[in-house]
Amino acid sequence: MKYTKATNYALHIMAYFIKQEGKDNLSLQPLASHMNISPTYLSKILTQLVKANLIQSTPGVNGGYSLRKPKAEISFYDVIQAIEGSGALFTCEMVENHACQIEEVMREAEEKMVSHLKEKRIYDIVQKMS
Repeated sequence: MKYTKATNYALHIMAYFIKQEGKDNLSLQPLASHMNISPTYLSKILTQLVKANLIQSTPGVNGGYSLRKPKAEISFYDVIQAIEGSGALFTCEMVENHACQIEEVMREAEEKMVSHLKEKRIYDIVQKMS
């Protein structure tokens, strides 16, 4: 299993937002420069994070992006789901008239991973880095 580059960037972006919370809204160009990614690509990621209600966008001269959800509540799973969406990672294609035992094992593993990612807060990682 491999997450997309967008998820990697989104997790780092959210960590940066948490570090910067309380400061001015973050605008696209400086954020793109700091993250070393194109403004167009960053804009797509930020749009997904806005749709997931993790950050908010404020238009205007003093506008930009800021956290919407309290920083201590943002889990790794929240960010991953915002970018990757939800749904099973594995679907059994080899079943005829009975339950797929392989799919049951894979589903159990996914549930454990999701549970773990829901428990882990980006804020906790940011505190360790400071």
